[in-house]
Amino acid sequence: MGLLDPSQKEVLKFAVSCRILTLVLQVLTRLLGSSTPITYWFPAYLLQDREPLLRCVDTAPQKLLENSPPGQKAPRNCVMKLLYNWKTCSPVTKCILVYFLTYWLLGLIMHCNFLPWT
Repeated sequence: MGLLDPSQKEVLKFAVSCRILTLVLQVLTRLLGSSTPITYWFPAYLLQDREPLLRCVDTAPQKLLENSPPGQKAPRNCVMKLLYNWKTCSPVTKCILVYFLTYWLLGLIMHCNFLPWT
């Protein structure tokens, strides 16, 4: 086989560099995302601190029953409670919910289509 000309060597070097960079970034973000709880603690802190619906769950469960869809019990899952009461949620809660639900949905769609998602 013949040798690569200089332009093909540059393209090959660029392609290998991009692949290595992509792998390093994917591994780092997965490692940091799964081993660093601060990324989950901070939104949880904000939700507990600024969301009145989560503070009053134990003291006033009847309030949640009023806002739930007809014919349904009050959900046990805190995320579902917040989604059922979307209109009464604070703006901080809405931003956190939109971020995590969008991240989850995009990850699901991209992973099922064999696209890189970290």
